[in-house]
Amino acid sequence: MLDFPRWKVWSICGFLAVMVLMAIPSFLPERVVSALPGWVPVKQITYGLDLAGGSYILLEADTADVASQRLEQMRELVATEMRRGSPRVAIGDISTRGGQLSFMVRDAAQVDAARERLLPLTSGAGLTGQRDWDISVVDTTRFVMKPTEAGIEQAIDTAMGDATEVVRRRIDELGTREPTIIRQGKDRIVVQVPGLDNPQALKDLLGRTARLEFKLVDVTADPQAVARGQAPIGSQILPYAEGGGPIAVKRSVIISGDQVADARQEFDPQTGQPLVALTFDGQGGRRFATVTQQNAGRPFAIIVDNQVISAPNINEPILGGRASISGGFTVETANELAIALRSGKLPVELKVVDESTVGPDLGADSVRAGLIASAVAVAAVVAFMLVTYGRFGVYANLAVVINVLVILALMAMIGSSLTLPGIAGFVLTIGTAVDANVLINERIREERRRGRSVVQSVELGYKEASRTIFEANVTHAISGIIMLLLGSGPVRGFAIVLLIGIATSVFTAVVFTRMLVALWLRRNRPQEINI
Repeated sequence: MLDFPRWKVWSICGFLAVMVLMAIPSFLPERVVSALPGWVPVKQITYGLDLAGGSYILLEADTADVASQRLEQMRELVATEMRRGSPRVAIGDISTRGGQLSFMVRDAAQVDAARERLLPLTSGAGLTGQRDWDISVVDTTRFVMKPTEAGIEQAIDTAMGDATEVVRRRIDELGTREPTIIRQGKDRIVVQVPGLDNPQALKDLLGRTARLEFKLVDVTADPQAVARGQAPIGSQILPYAEGGGPIAVKRSVIISGDQVADARQEFDPQTGQPLVALTFDGQGGRRFATVTQQNAGRPFAIIVDNQVISAPNINEPILGGRASISGGFTVETANELAIALRSGKLPVELKVVDESTVGPDLGADSVRAGLIASAVAVAAVVAFMLVTYGRFGVYANLAVVINVLVILALMAMIGSSLTLPGIAGFVLTIGTAVDANVLINERIREERRRGRSVVQSVELGYKEASRTIFEANVTHAISGIIMLLLGSGPVRGFAIVLLIGIATSVFTAVVFTRMLVALWLRRNRPQEINI
């Protein structure tokens, strides 16, 4: 018990000193922290939505949009696959009516070859044992491809997972701190952004799919037919974003947003108007250069979310891998579009079905109530330990104070937000932090009653009680881990504080107090202790 190496003493004291210093910024006002030199490492605890106020938005996915996208993607794949290879399989126009693909093979002798090329385009739908597409031949030469229910569900699940990550990247681009972004059910996403002053900007950003496409304008289309909404075969009618008339564009995509490496808000050097500057990746740059070389003098449409932003002429080949989008932007709207394009397109259209704004007044009341509850808990625990265990109670109280500071430091370091349930976890941690010391001190009392010496009693007290302390905290940790993995929002906030508190309280209550007791015993060699 008395053999406590100096290196271990300095290691423990150094670690705790660093933790205390890391916790101090969380108690300082924001103006004081911002005035500190840049080389000073400063981490502060951020408040969750229920404490800091902010925006809550519930997004719902348009699952029909997923199905229509799959149809369009499969149409492109089928058309490409039939043209590829030798011999080429000649087919008629591909129809997407009724939520399924259908087309005719012109030569009946190529039906088997067509089927062989279609099979690799389908795959298994998870563990259901089904394919994601059913392929059938009707009337000898007409193929029908219909998406299966399992395939649609798998596509929705994948799209929702990707959409959640895109939403997360877009919110991170706004510079917000500690947003909560989680899936709810099959087709919904919950977004909570603490401290956001402009919820409308968040709605505009998250509601934008940001599906960027470059397509050639169909110059052969009859303007009167286009005005009636009738497009030639292989083309489609799209509206202008600024209220212009409809325009016919080719269905085939020249460049898509997947090939955009970067997007930034800039200004037109000639007019000074805001625009969005695009930089393509290697493949996109080469593709764009080839298309502009082959179609010089023809107009092409820049399309965002099925709306034509602009349709300039290709005056000359564009070989630098860069392009720009202009069209009556303000600085804010150009920046929003740049963020949306830079963070990636949403694989499914999202719409806001519920929203609310939480003011900081509730958070201020909660913080004040939490501080009062914490202060009362600390005072009650300190008084009880002092009266019950004397000097050993002082050590336990010091461990409680250090434990609170270490929890704050660790939460600041990992960027965890403090929520109202987190404050409840704090109060609970304060109350239970001395459990280990109670077990240790009671075991020391028991050993003294058995007639053992002071040093033997203290040594056995820490040794024998440590097993019980470890087992009790393991069961608590298991519950906390389950809440962390399966819970969301407030439950996760409580679980984070609980798990950190379990680890730190064991360290401070067992290791730190043992060090203090060992140093005192080695220095004073008492023959009797009051405990």
